Amino acid sequence: MAKTSVTKRAAREAKPLAERFSKSGRIGGKVSSALIKQDKRQTGIETDTDLIEFAPATIALEDNFAATFKKSRGKIDRPLKLGF
Repeated sequence: MAKTSVTKRAAREAKPLAERFSKSGRIGGKVSSALIKQDKRQTGIETDTDLIEFAPATIALEDNFAATFKKSRGKIDRPLKLGF
């Protein structure tokens, strides 16, 4: 399953985020057509509407791994046996 499908499905199933992802909002703006073409090529998304929906869903479901990993840098649990 494509990343976009997984993200969109997860966005719909997420609780309590599900209410936030109902299609009740509207957004508009100008974006580079080259950027849109590249985004569609990389994601496999075909329609502008699906592309617009994908970006905020991806951000909303971000797991913050990088920030969490950075905070733990140089720290290990004392009971962890490293073998030396």
